[in-house]
Amino acid sequence: MDHDRFLTAVEQAAGVDRERAELATRATLQTLAERIAAGEARDLAAQLPPELAPWIGTMTAAEGFDVDEFLRRVAEREGVDVATAERHARAVLGALGQAVSPREFDDLVAELPKDFAALLPRGPYVELVPADEFLRRVAERAGLDAEGARRATDAVLQTLAERIAGGEVDDLIVHLPVALHQPLKRGRESTGGQATRMSLEDFIGRVAEREGVSVAQARDHARAVLVTLREAVGDEEFLDVTVQLPREYETVTALP
Repeated sequence: MDHDRFLTAVEQAAGVDRERAELATRATLQTLAERIAAGEARDLAAQLPPELAPWIGTMTAAEGFDVDEFLRRVAEREGVDVATAERHARAVLGALGQAVSPREFDDLVAELPKDFAALLPRGPYVELVPADEFLRRVAERAGLDAEGARRATDAVLQTLAERIAGGEVDDLIVHLPVALHQPLKRGRESTGGQATRMSLEDFIGRVAEREGVSVAQARDHARAVLVTLREAVGDEEFLDVTVQLPREYETVTALP
């Protein structure tokens, strides 16, 4: 893939013009160079068009930051908000996956933590549910406005991450857009990745306290978020979550 085709791929995937595609590509590749080992950066640069190779070349050691810091740096370099940086970075990494050999791209992926999966090219029949669509479904199911849907989603996902094992939280993160990662990470960090036993009543109580709503409202909100989560991650992944929960949770996890 030559320079022109690479930028065209970014333009089409991100829905931007050539100037913005070039800015996004530079910002993403420079930030990627900070995240990966110097040897891997050199290997990628060797397979990229000569116009792009200098942006990813580096002699420094890998910095161990997560996907949130990655997007913050991309956004700062590009002069956009984080949501826009996420869309642009996904487009650039998709073009990168086409530009280098499958083996080289696999080597890159192996250096990145699981939470980068939301930015990486996925199979032709697998697509992340965008965060705004996830929140729209929660709002519709729970009768909430956009801000209420965000608060409910944050409260339920954080509480769920406290209730289940850290490894399962990591698996959920792989299937969700970056904008929904933070509450899951907060919940996992608060328990050190150890599942906290809690009844459904305790679960709903924590959600209610975090949201600042009644227990009855929190129950409705939990159902809306968890059903939407099931749609977003798929039945197989959601089953891995629900097997860790007592049967009483079926009242808020079962599809209507």
